Amino acid sequence: MIKRMVTINGAPRMAITRPDTTLATYLRESLGLTSVKVGCGQGHCGSCNVIVDGKLVRSCSYKMSRLTEGATITTLEGIGTPDNLHPLQVAWMAHGAAQCGFCSPGFIVSAKALIDTNPKPSRDDVRDWFQKHRNACRCTGYKPLVDAVMDAAAVVRGEMKVDDLLYRIPADGRIWGTKYPRPSALAKVTGTLDFGADLGIKMPEETLRCALVQADVSHAKILGIDTSEAEKMPGVFKVVTHKDIKGKNRITGLITFPSNKGDGWDRPILCDEKVFQYGDAIAIVCADTEEHAKAAAAAVKVDLEVLPAYMSAPAAMADDAMEIHPGTPNVYFEQHLVKGPETKPIFDKADVVVEDDFYVGRQPHMPIEPDVGFAFFNEDGKLCIHSKSIGLHLHLYMIAPGLGIEPDNIIMVQNPTGGTFGYKFSPTMEALVGAAAMATGRPVFLNYSWYQQQTYTGKRSPFFINLRYAATREGKLLAMESDWSVDHGPYSEFGDLLTLRGAQFIGAGYDIPSIRGLGRTVCTNHAWGSAFRGYGSPQSEFASEVLMDELAEKLGIDPLELRYRNVYREGATTPTGQVPEVLSLPELLDTARPRYLAAKEKAARESTAEVKKGVGISVGVYGCGLDGPDTAEIAVELNEDGTVTIFATWHDHGQGADMGTLGTAHEALRPLGIAPENIRLVLNDTAVCPNAGPAGGSRSQVVVGRAIKAGCELLLGGMRKADGTFRTYAEMRDEKIATRYSGKWSAPCTDCNAEGQGSPFAVYMYGVFLAEVSVELATGKTTVDKMTLVADIGKIVNRLTVDGQLYGGIAQGIGLALSEDFEDIKKHSTMPGAGFPYIKQIPDEIDLVYVEVPRPEGPFGAGGVGELPLTCPHAAIINAIHNACGVRVTRLPALPEKVLAGLQGK
Repeated sequence: MIKRMVTINGAPRMAITRPDTTLATYLRESLGLTSVKVGCGQGHCGSCNVIVDGKLVRSCSYKMSRLTEGATITTLEGIGTPDNLHPLQVAWMAHGAAQCGFCSPGFIVSAKALIDTNPKPSRDDVRDWFQKHRNACRCTGYKPLVDAVMDAAAVVRGEMKVDDLLYRIPADGRIWGTKYPRPSALAKVTGTLDFGADLGIKMPEETLRCALVQADVSHAKILGIDTSEAEKMPGVFKVVTHKDIKGKNRITGLITFPSNKGDGWDRPILCDEKVFQYGDAIAIVCADTEEHAKAAAAAVKVDLEVLPAYMSAPAAMADDAMEIHPGTPNVYFEQHLVKGPETKPIFDKADVVVEDDFYVGRQPHMPIEPDVGFAFFNEDGKLCIHSKSIGLHLHLYMIAPGLGIEPDNIIMVQNPTGGTFGYKFSPTMEALVGAAAMATGRPVFLNYSWYQQQTYTGKRSPFFINLRYAATREGKLLAMESDWSVDHGPYSEFGDLLTLRGAQFIGAGYDIPSIRGLGRTVCTNHAWGSAFRGYGSPQSEFASEVLMDELAEKLGIDPLELRYRNVYREGATTPTGQVPEVLSLPELLDTARPRYLAAKEKAARESTAEVKKGVGISVGVYGCGLDGPDTAEIAVELNEDGTVTIFATWHDHGQGADMGTLGTAHEALRPLGIAPENIRLVLNDTAVCPNAGPAGGSRSQVVVGRAIKAGCELLLGGMRKADGTFRTYAEMRDEKIATRYSGKWSAPCTDCNAEGQGSPFAVYMYGVFLAEVSVELATGKTTVDKMTLVADIGKIVNRLTVDGQLYGGIAQGIGLALSEDFEDIKKHSTMPGAGFPYIKQIPDEIDLVYVEVPRPEGPFGAGGVGELPLTCPHAAIINAIHNACGVRVTRLPALPEKVLAGLQGK
């Protein structure tokens, strides 16, 4: 043990601790200073930043033995508090820089250290600082963070006033479409919002810490599990295996298409007979400390017979491949696409035919916060599971039969969540902590390391696509033929739905009268496929948008003009035969055209013999909803003090569910003249909130938003008097009029049939991406210099949240295009190894241009937003690389060596 006298946030402290304890652990667990977050745990993300003796340090890798006697330490708690904010915290709120908010404390502390040493930084200075100190953000695209630092520095210098940054409600009281800060912003920028790990370490003393025993191979038969040595180790309460699980020990996919050859019961909670992928959980050690739990987990002996591992769809489809799930073929679902006349005669007679093969790979979600959750039995004997789930009711029904507990006896709660980007559409640890709590009868807490997050949560499912277009010499698309294989990993949940997305979005945006396609879902032994922002469109539209450029090249037509001739207009239908609800794509391209032409001129002017510049374009389309009659239910209640409470499961990845709920409810309740602060939000707790459905497919603003609008209108109806004024709570009570109402809405849509035809979505989002890149001819390295997105997402609910979603999605698209991958489990298990884009990989120039066409079925004309920015910015980047240097990359990511090989092969 060591003793140090130190000063922390201005107060003297005697620190007595082990020398190898990290500073982050000491601050968090000994002092409760949980603004200090632990993300990667390896010094790669900066969420743990604190200032030690005037220098910025990453406290997750800083040992207490390094602290000198008398050291001075500053955490976010010492920079500003909710009632005494630092200009950085105010600026963070003003610019919407705290989205999920997990990385915000680390960035603000980092920015404080920068301003202390350089009170007048340039934007490049800020970007260089964050790059040098490895501050990582997955949500924002970094631009709002730089904006916030620049304004805060101006306030510190006395060139601006803090009041200049504060939001002021307009005279009409309307916050719809404004920059009203999200309700959670203050807690996020002060570090007072407790995320899952913060809550976990504050649980009662009897809480058991959990560690997983996991497979270190990708496919094997389990011959035996020996827990005897582990059970004798210090602090161990119980080692939980499949034998302790009372139910079916399977997580059900819940919904499978009729033609799916599997039954959806293929994913074990704890492996019993086989290991299906690297990292599969085999046992859970429950102990008094995390250290004891991990030590015992290492002592569990698992006897395995290693089997052939099929790590890609082609490998699993080979004739000699064994069935990964015996009795279910590795190709377990097929989706046909049949629209219009037969395509073969059209292709035979067409003036021009283009064809190519495409691959979009296993993009990892890479949230800064690793997966985390806990479980306990409440005073009513119900099992309560707290996690990062973005589908509480969905997950409840997926895990209850496997655990052997009635759904009515489970309560699911979403903790404040440090980003998911879709991976939490699938349950991850929910069943594990549930099983541990049931087996031990004690509260349990499980916190993944970032390595576990990366290797044992779902990833984007790779698509292998062959695509053909037939066109006239004038550039009119006549027909399309597509074939796609989806590598969905070993577990089938939502695999058929994802495969359907290929039918819906390959060729989306264009009026193609004749289409034939066939897609298939393939079981493999690589990481299981889970939802990821864009869900099927980044794979699908990458193929169709790059092939559009190939067609333009073959025809000698400008890529923008070719798109302009073919996008949806009156009389057009989508690939599924649906009539688009609005026809804004021509206007989006018209809006983009002058920017596109200026970018081309700039690229030609600035290209050199060593560095070639190029411009690329793509069209992005995505639907808002879960297919067919997607439904949500909420509750709205008038309270005795005149406030109104909204109860909803509008789950928050970090995208701003609280702001979406508040903005929509406030707009609906404007006849009352109610202030936004008098609308209370109760979100994401199945004990008190109706089932509004999961947060995926950009559905929430449309489907949940319509339910909120409906509920508020019912409340207004009950409150309204004959003279048009409104009753008070007391008057409602006295007249025995209900003060609580249920709002419901179902989308007026139809599911796609076996041939891929139907009207699956009530609202779509549309965008045009422009990418400007530089390619170094000596190395093949590509730099994105600027991105522009011209977007139509309907009426904007809140400008800060919408801007933030687009910035962040574009940044993820840049990563998908150039660096991100999870193919090599060892190499790609860290942030740098997996190609995480830090600030210097993302351009400071990102322009957002809005064309707001009201959506007939959206609440107050609004559509969704989250998926649009990742539909296909990567296609625009790949098209820009070809425009710059003549190399066309069709298998992502476009690593420098891949581009260089193309240059050398020309």
